[in-house]
Parts: sequence; structure tokens; C-alpha cells
Amino acid sequence: MPKRVKPQPKKTISKPNKTETTETKIVAEDAIPQRPGGRILADALRVHGVDRVFCVPGESYLDVLDALHDMPDLQLIVAKHEGAAANMAEADGKLTGRPGICFVTRGPGATQASIGVHTAFQDSTPMILFIGQVDRGFRGREAFQEVEFREMFAPLAKWVAEIEDAARIPEYVLRAFQCSTSGRPGPVVLSLPEDMLAQTCSVANTARYSPVQAVPKLADLDALRTELCRAQRPLLLVGGSGWTEQACSAIKVFAESNKLPVIASFRRQDLFDNEHRCYAGHLGLGLSPQLAERIRAADLLIALGTRLGEVPTQSYSLLKPPRISQRLIHIHADPNELGRVFQPDLAINASPAAFAATISILAPFSNAPWQSWTEEMRLEFLNFTTANPKQAPKKGVDLAAVVAHLAQRLPPDAMICNGAGNYTAWVHRFFRYKRLRTQLAPTSGAMGYGFPASIAAKLRHPNRMSICFAGDGCFLMYPQELATAAQFGAPVIVLVVNNHMYGTIRMHQERRFPGRVSGTDLSTPDFVALARSFGAHAEKVESTEAFAEAFERAVASGKLALLELMTDRQQITPDRRLP
Repeated sequence: MPKRVKPQPKKTISKPNKTETTETKIVAEDAIPQRPGGRILADALRVHGVDRVFCVPGESYLDVLDALHDMPDLQLIVAKHEGAAANMAEADGKLTGRPGICFVTRGPGATQASIGVHTAFQDSTPMILFIGQVDRGFRGREAFQEVEFREMFAPLAKWVAEIEDAARIPEYVLRAFQCSTSGRPGPVVLSLPEDMLAQTCSVANTARYSPVQAVPKLADLDALRTELCRAQRPLLLVGGSGWTEQACSAIKVFAESNKLPVIASFRRQDLFDNEHRCYAGHLGLGLSPQLAERIRAADLLIALGTRLGEVPTQSYSLLKPPRISQRLIHIHADPNELGRVFQPDLAINASPAAFAATISILAPFSNAPWQSWTEEMRLEFLNFTTANPKQAPKKGVDLAAVVAHLAQRLPPDAMICNGAGNYTAWVHRFFRYKRLRTQLAPTSGAMGYGFPASIAAKLRHPNRMSICFAGDGCFLMYPQELATAAQFGAPVIVLVVNNHMYGTIRMHQERRFPGRVSGTDLSTPDFVALARSFGAHAEKVESTEAFAEAFERAVASGKLALLELMTDRQQITPDRRLP
């Protein structure tokens, strides 16, 4: 019989008792107070540095509104239309570089707010839209105001998600802030089922978000210098978002020390001081013919931050994809943008701020061969942007003179806001932007943007002047926001350019179907009486000579103010009259 071997006890590694582990976990969880989802979300906003929320209230997110009641340091701005609320949040994101925050309710609220999300996407603006949603148990039944937001907003946002468990709110909100601000900034949409916001659970807050941006390699900078060495007629084009004061200053020093001509992309004129001797113009609507010829004649284009979209490329005709005739250095925060439309000779994946922080290591050119090229471009810019009395309209207010006057009268930090319409051709041509974040204008071309943006701007910077230019059609998109400006103390000055028509559409209509006016005439209200009904200072201005004094009365009033500028409806652009 084989000899039995007495079993030996197994060697064990000391571990916490299973029961002890569970008890420890229970104690740790008990240390975190139970909170409803609405409070967890409000706390998360505070963690990430949010100090202002724009909204139109809805029953679908009452738990969030209730939580904000206990947070007086987090200001709630209640707009009168979801489109305006979203535009305000987008403008706030532009001004701060942090995500602008907007809350709207399901269905109609979300669809109306989609305009602000689209603008944030095309303008590369950090923004987060929170949408109240139907109860989780009702999903998929076409419940009251139900929309599948993950499908609806997929082409409009960087990331869209629905939070189905209150315990995951801190995780989702952190990801939303990271996604919105990292790489190419943009909008994020989070859907919030109503019953999820009422769900109570124990969950810890995260730490504050920290944006991530690509930085250029030394080899990239060496290659850029090599390209400059072989150039005779270079151009530096600045655009996009993600800029800082330090970045603008660094690019100014780089351009100045190398005598480089600088042009701004569409509605990005505030990235470079327009009074600087290197500034040479704006690639926008109503492009200067001389600037167009300079771009064609250039042998090197350095595109910093811009996507090179439809407007700055003049419908892809001035710069024809995929290979342009100039050498192209494209610097962009999103690697997917490099080579997507235009094939660069040198692609650099870097945000404008990261690129500007490193560009100083390049030694400047002592005898730049393009110095006269830059000086000539500057003179052409000055000639093109100087108002010519011979081109003044035959009647009404001369908008060129108005804008030129304000360019001299306003302080350098005044914020100029506008939406879309032919009136913007005068603003962008004759105003001289001098500092970063003084231009709030949608590259998406959205009408109605300017007035809500001007309110957000004044709330963000109450000691700076906020001026809104709006056409009569543009202003009528959100005139009810006069109530918001009055309620929350935003004394902006609104200049309504009234020509009694949708000017841009009429211009194209006359070009394609001359004399066949259809759908473009406007019957406008008494704007002065409308503004006064909200307690605003308001006047009608019918001549150029009357504008300056009327503007000073508006400033002296210290109140929300509106000036209705009656213009010549035949003067459709600064250079063109309708027959």
C-alpha cells in the first residue's frame, strides 16, 4: 500500500478579508453623500469652472434648475428663445476659450438650439449643450417631444451622448469638457433623461478638465524656415480658434521681425492688429481685388489655424484644391484637417497657441527679400478700407462713414458683434480691429447671431462696450432678447441697419433674376417704439450727419440702446447699387 502523505497547509499571502473589503467599500461609499442627478450635474459644472449658464427653462431638467437655486455664484441667464440662448453660449465660449454652457428642453427646445451648435461647429468654438430628454422607460415610443439626439446632432457636434445612469454624470461631463476644448475646439451635446436627473446615488466628483493640444516638432520649424528661405512673396494667413493674447503677441513679433504680410481669414480680423504695418487685409466676403491678385501672385502661403474653407478661398476658386499653385504650409490643431481638402507641402499638427509659443526660436531674416511686397500690400489695404465720399449713397445714412467713425471713436477693447447680411460688408471692410476677442461674428453665416452675442459679451465684460450691428431682417430673428438684455442688465448698443429687405438675398436675386422681386421685401415694425417698450434708449437716424451725436446720446444714457439707421435700399454693397 502506498504510504499516505499528510496534507500540508498551503502557504497563503495575507489579503484583506472578503468581508472586510466589502465593509471598507461600503464605508467609503457612505462617506460620499447621496445626491440626485441634477445636483451631481450642477456640482460637476462648478468643478469645471463654469460661472454662467444660458437657458430657456423646461420641465425636463427641473432637477438641474433646482440645484442651481442653491448656487448663487453660478449665474443663470434665461433667454427668451432657445436659438438665442445657444448663440449666447457660443459667444461666451468665443470670449473665454472655455465651453459656453446652454440648457434647453427636449424636442422643440433642442431643435431651436441646434443653430448655436452648428455655429460652434463651423467656428470651432468650445460649447456644451445639455438637453432634457424623456424618461428612460419611455424611449423608443415617440413619447412627448422625443427626438433621438445622438442621430440628430451627430453631424453638428464633436461628440453626442445620452447619460443613462446618474452615477456616470461626472465621467460624461469631464469627457464633454475635454472633448470640447482639446484639438480643434467645438460643441458637445449631452442628452439628460428626466428620470435620470431625479435618480439619487453616491458618486465622487472628478478633478477639473485639462485641455490637450498638439505642439510642433523642432523638425517642423526647421522645415518652415527652409520654405521661407526659398520664398520671394510669402503670405501669413491667420484664422481658426484656440488663440490667446500671448499667441497673438508672439505672431505679431514673428511677422514684424520678418516683415511678413499678414492677412486674416473670414471673420477672424481680431487675431492681428489691423493698424499694424504688416496687416494686409481680410479674406472675407467683398474681397479686395488687389488682395485677390496678391494671393494669386504669392509663392508661399502659411495658413495658421484656418481650415481654408469656402469663403476665404472664394468658393475654392482663389485657392483650388487639392493642390494650389503656391507652396502651402498648413498648421492646424486637428490632424484630420491636414490634407483633407488641400494637400500641403508642409503639414504641422499644432494649435495656434502651441505653434506661436515655439516660433520665437526661429532667427529672423535680417534682409527679407519681400519687404517691399509687404509694404505695397499694406498701402493697398489702407486704400481699400478708407471710406470714399464719392461712393456715398444718394440718400439716408452712409454706413461706410458710420463704421469709419466708430473705428476711431470706440476704445480698442470694444466688442463688435454681428450676424449675417449685406450690411456686414461695411463692418468688415471699414472697421479696424485692434485686439483679440473684439469680433463676434459667425463664420457659419447665421442670421440673428449678433444681438444675442452682444448680450453675452456685455455680461462677460461689463466694463467694455458691446456694439451690435444688425440688419432689419437679422435683428427680427431675436428681437425678444431685448427683454433678456433689460432683465439681466446688459446695456448693449444696437445699430439696426434698415433697408426694408433681405439685402443679401435681393442682391443674388437681382443678379440671377433681374427685376423679379419675390420674397425679399420686409415690412418692419417701429424699432424705436419696440426698444422703448423694454425701457431702452432709442432713436431713428435718417442722415449720416446725425449719427455721431445720436451715438453719443446712446452712450450717455448708460442703458440698453437702439439706433435705427435708415439706409438707401439701392446701395446693396459698398461698391454696388441696385438698378
